[in-house]
Amino acid sequence: MNIRTLVLIGNKGAQMWRVFSEAMADVPHPLDTWTKDVLSPIAVDFGAHAVFPFEGPPYHPFQRWATAADDVSPSPIGPLIHPEYGMWHAYRAAFMFADRLDIPAPTAKSPPPCDTCAGKPCLTTCPVGAFTPGGYNVPACRAHIGSATGEDCLTGGCLARRACPIGRDYIYAPPQAAFHMHHFLYAD
Repeated sequence: MNIRTLVLIGNKGAQMWRVFSEAMADVPHPLDTWTKDVLSPIAVDFGAHAVFPFEGPPYHPFQRWATAADDVSPSPIGPLIHPEYGMWHAYRAAFMFADRLDIPAPTAKSPPPCDTCAGKPCLTTCPVGAFTPGGYNVPACRAHIGSATGEDCLTGGCLARRACPIGRDYIYAPPQAAFHMHHFLYAD
């Protein structure tokens, strides 16, 4: 398929969680399954081919697509940060169209909010120092959230992510954060 237009599909804050949590089933990878079940028929209705960030390898370059299409930039701890939503957003799918659609051009990008963040609390809040200039120490993070001392991160979400002052109105509620942390901890 020759792709002439790509549209990213995502969510911000807790709105999607409310709908998903009501439909959540006891299946492997419930959010991925639900996302695909909901968005695939919509893509077909619009004459698009849907691709998902969890399909692979090879994986589609969702972060690269997002930085080209949206007002996001890399944060010091990895997730893309939006000047309004902070790190409380996600890209769940992309619809690929063979036709060039007449859609508005991306707006001018805001300066990355992390460039002017005083103190960068995301880098100093992690109880195990998992975020370093050398990268993200995934084994240390998993070991921590799997221990008794990591209960706050496991049930409330990553402390470093929660320390970010950007997007405070969009922070995931504890059940949503716990769902994501549980799936991170027990990822296959």
